[in-house]
Amino acid sequence: MKIIIILISTIFVNNVILAQFLGICPFLGTSKKTSTAVGMGAAVIFVLVLATLVTYLLNKYVLVAHGLEFLQTIAFILVIAALVQMVEIILKKISPSLYTALGVFLPLITTNCCVLGVSLKVVGEGFIYGNNVGEAVIYAAGIAIGFALALIIFSGIREHIDLMEAPEGTKGTPIALITAGILAMAFMGFGGLV
Repeated sequence: MKIIIILISTIFVNNVILAQFLGICPFLGTSKKTSTAVGMGAAVIFVLVLATLVTYLLNKYVLVAHGLEFLQTIAFILVIAALVQMVEIILKKISPSLYTALGVFLPLITTNCCVLGVSLKVVGEGFIYGNNVGEAVIYAAGIAIGFALALIIFSGIREHIDLMEAPEGTKGTPIALITAGILAMAFMGFGGLV
């Protein structure tokens, strides 16, 4: 039951983009086409779950064990950068079209504050899911799925908006931000679930 509560709360109630405003750059940048949004969502799921697992273990068995907790941020950034490079190499070999479609946005995962924020939150003091590695990975998977879900929904809405005639002053980024705000309010409706 605890796993279901973690997943529902991270995917819907405390959505990392719409409730915590982490990861806005790739959210706005890769949401113009649904195919790109799906690829970006999959890449974020992979990187976020793997980064959380590696940073949790690194923190517990290296940093805390040797009294080096003050190096968390730097160590986590290096781990995330290495994982993104690995994903980039794998995508280039497995799916060159997706690699080309993501373009500059794949390296954005390195600087995606969502990935670093979740890694830091999981190992932070007093965080309830940091008690064991299983709950930490489930929490990260829920956050990543919520990120991907919001990104895909938003990209579908943006594709539909591009087919409509928006008022002159709201074309482009302004209508995207207004839409993101309305989507965030829609996700607030899930607040009573958990």
